[in-house]
Amino acid sequence: MRNFESLLKENKYPGRGIVFGKTSNARAAVAAYFIMGRSDNSKNRVFEAEGSGIRTRAFDEATLTDPSLVIYSPVRFCKNMMVVTNGSQTDAICEHIQNGDGFIEALSSWSFEPDEPIYTPRISGVMDLDDGAYSLSLLKADGQKQPNCLRFFFDYEASVPGEGHFIHTYEGDGDPPLPFHGEPVSVVIPADIDSLADMIWESLNEEYKVSLFVRHIDLKTKHHITRIINRNLRSRE
Repeated sequence: MRNFESLLKENKYPGRGIVFGKTSNARAAVAAYFIMGRSDNSKNRVFEAEGSGIRTRAFDEATLTDPSLVIYSPVRFCKNMMVVTNGSQTDAICEHIQNGDGFIEALSSWSFEPDEPIYTPRISGVMDLDDGAYSLSLLKADGQKQPNCLRFFFDYEASVPGEGHFIHTYEGDGDPPLPFHGEPVSVVIPADIDSLADMIWESLNEEYKVSLFVRHIDLKTKHHITRIINRNLRSRE
């Protein structure tokens, strides 16, 4: 397993990131999602609660220029599943789950984001709240001038206590930034939610970090605790 803190500090611009795992006592499932931004439009966002999940909204509505790729619901709950993504595919995945379809079927017609020349990867995850098992997905361009979509799916049937897996969109702040490559990285999960939230937030590059969501869900009682940090609001909930 990699040291999560070092992994974040070594990458100036991981972009958007998803972490799924389980606490060391095996009692709680763990999920985290963060967003970063380089453009003013990407930085002009905050996380806010929406039902049991969250959504993004513009911090300053007057300066929002294009909501299509920045305003969405990153976290939703469908049946006994938690869905976390970096885009509007959240809603599509939930619709498929409600209809009894699987994760792969839900993303079979989706591709990377249409933000040429970056072609931001779509990262997605679903977690079974009965046992904490989870799957992660990466949809990214193949690097050609007229790119095809490469679709990768990673299943973790037995969530190991104290361990998580981290997937993100970019391998740095290049122009354009390179997409994530390889498998989700195995990382150590701190024991409590505040340790995890503090570690992620303080390790993200100060110039680019925007918002962070972290949740612990008791796998027996389903009780959950949440932390939300927004740079623009200078707030922590």
